[in-house]
Amino acid sequence: MNTTANPRSTERTEVLYGQKYVINTVLQFLSQAEKIDSCGDHKALSLIFEVEEYKELLSNLKAKGIKLRYITDITKDNIHYCKELLKFAKEIRHLGGIRTNFSISEIEYLSSMTGNQTLEPVPHIIYSNVRAMVEEQKYVFESFWNKAILAEQRIREIEEGIEPEVFEIIAERKKIAQTFLDLIRSTKKEALVLFPNDKAMVRADRLGIIDYLVELSQKEKDVSIKIICQLSKENVGIVNKVSEQAPGIRILNGNESLYGMYIIDDEKLLRVESRDASAETFMEAIGFAVYSNRKNTVQSFKSVFELLWNERTLNEELKRADKMQKEFINIASHELRTPTQAILSFSELLQTHPERKDEMLQAMSRNAIRLQKLTDDILDVTRIESKTLMLKIEPLDLNDLISNIVEDYRNQIEKNNDNVELLYYYRPRNNDSKIIVEADRVRLIQVISNLLNNALKFTKKQDKESKKGSIYVTAEKKKNRENGSKNQEVVVSMKDTGTGIDPEIVPRLFTKFATASETGTGLGLFICKSIVEAHGGRIWAENNPESKGGAVFELSLPLGEQQQQQQQSPSSSNLTSGGRA
Repeated sequence: MNTTANPRSTERTEVLYGQKYVINTVLQFLSQAEKIDSCGDHKALSLIFEVEEYKELLSNLKAKGIKLRYITDITKDNIHYCKELLKFAKEIRHLGGIRTNFSISEIEYLSSMTGNQTLEPVPHIIYSNVRAMVEEQKYVFESFWNKAILAEQRIREIEEGIEPEVFEIIAERKKIAQTFLDLIRSTKKEALVLFPNDKAMVRADRLGIIDYLVELSQKEKDVSIKIICQLSKENVGIVNKVSEQAPGIRILNGNESLYGMYIIDDEKLLRVESRDASAETFMEAIGFAVYSNRKNTVQSFKSVFELLWNERTLNEELKRADKMQKEFINIASHELRTPTQAILSFSELLQTHPERKDEMLQAMSRNAIRLQKLTDDILDVTRIESKTLMLKIEPLDLNDLISNIVEDYRNQIEKNNDNVELLYYYRPRNNDSKIIVEADRVRLIQVISNLLNNALKFTKKQDKESKKGSIYVTAEKKKNRENGSKNQEVVVSMKDTGTGIDPEIVPRLFTKFATASETGTGLGLFICKSIVEAHGGRIWAENNPESKGGAVFELSLPLGEQQQQQQQSPSSSNLTSGGRA
C-alpha cells in the first residue's frame, strides 16, 4: 500500500513501501513523540550514522528534546557508532545477540526488517497505532531493557578485553559437553571438580578430561587441582593413575549427588544435572546445565565447594587421627606391657634363684630403662602439645657434644659386638674446631641419640648376615639461605647403610605414631622435630640417593651470636680429622 499515515484517530496496522513514504512516516512518528524506546541489531548503528537521511532524523530527535532509550548488540565493529549515539540518547544498553529493529513512542510502533545489508534507507516498514500492539511491544522492550547492561560497561569490557558476564541455562547436550571440555582446557591457575558419582569420573576420563588435568598438573607445578568424587572399585584405576602420574592433584572421597560442579580459576562455573547416574556416556548421563562467569555466582558455588572440601578433609583427618590413636594405644600397651611383665617375672625369679641375682638385676635394669624411655616420650609429647616444653638455653660446643655421644655409642657397639662402623667428621673453618650454639644440652643429646638409635637399629637389621654396616655423622657450618636469610647455621647429617625409610612412612615421617617397625611407638622423630624447631632449626630426611640402601637424616641449628659475627672463610673441600671422634 503506497500511502502515508492517516490521522491517528483510526487504529490500524500497515506495511509502508518506498523510501519516501518510510521517511515521511518516521518524521510524523517523531513529531508525535516525547520519548522513544528503540531496539536495533548490531548493524543498525552503522545505518543511523552512514545514511544521511537517518543522521538528519537523529538531529531532529535531539532538537525536539525527545528522550531516547536504545538497546543494541555492541561489538568491536560498532563501538565507535555507539559512542556517537551516546551524545543523542538518554541511555543506551547492550544485549548480546539481539536480532530485532523497532521503535515505540507513547502511541505508535515502527518496525523494519532485520539484517539489512545496504547502507541506504530501508525500503519498507511496519507501522501500527493499535493500542494493544503498542502495549505489547512496550512490554517486549522492557523485558529486553531489564536484561541488558549499560553501554558504558560493555564499551569498557571491549576496550579492556574483559569477557562479558553470562548466566546461561543450557539444555542442548552437545553444547554442554563442548562447554565442559572448553572450560577444563581454559584452566590456568585452579580447577575445582565435583563429580556427582563414581561413574561420572569414568565418563569424564573417556572424554579426555582426566588426561588433560594430569598433563596440566605435570607441566604447571603451581596449578591447583582439587577433585571430590565418590570413590569405589568403579574408578579406582583412574584414581591410581592420577596418584602415580600427577601427585599434585588432590582427590577426596565424596557422596553421591544429583549435580556435578566445575569451577575454573575463580572465573567460570559449569553445574550439570545428573539425569542417569548409571549411563555409560557423558551425553546419556546429563540433563540441563548452568554456565556462568558472573563473579558473585562463581564465588557462591566456590564457597559451597570449599565447604564440602573442608568437611571431607576434616572427616579424613579424623579417620586418620582415630586410626593412629588406636595404633598408638595398641603399640603403647604392648611396649608398656613387655618391660613391665619382664620386671615382674625377673623379680619372682630373683626370689627363687638368688644365686642368679646379678643376671636378674641387669635384666630388670634394662627393662626399667626401656619403661622409663617410653614414659618420658609420652610426657614429652604431652608437653609439646600443651606448649609447656621448657628449654634451658646456654652456649655449648656442638662438636664436643656430638663427639662424646658418638664415643659412647662406639663403646656400646663394641660391647654388643654389633657389625656396624660409626664415624664422625666435622668440616671446620679457619681451623676453628668449635661449633658454638645456644641450646638446651639435654634436649640436643636426646635428639642426636634418638637419630643414632634409629640408624643403629636399621643398619644392624640390614647388615645382620652381610658385610659390615656403616653410619656416617658429619657437621658443617653453612649460610642459611632459607627464606632469603644469610645467617650462619650448622648442619648435622647422619647417613647409614641400613634398610632405608619405608615409602609409606615418608609423607608422615615426623608426625606422631609414624612407625613401620615391630617395636617402638613412633614418637621419637616427632619429639626430635619439635625440639629442633623450638631451637629455631629444621630437620628433614630422605632415602640415600647415592646407594641402593640406607637413609639420610639432617638437622640444622643457628650458630651462636659470637660465631655469627666472625668472618667466615670458604669451607675446606676435603674431610679433615679436626673434631673426629
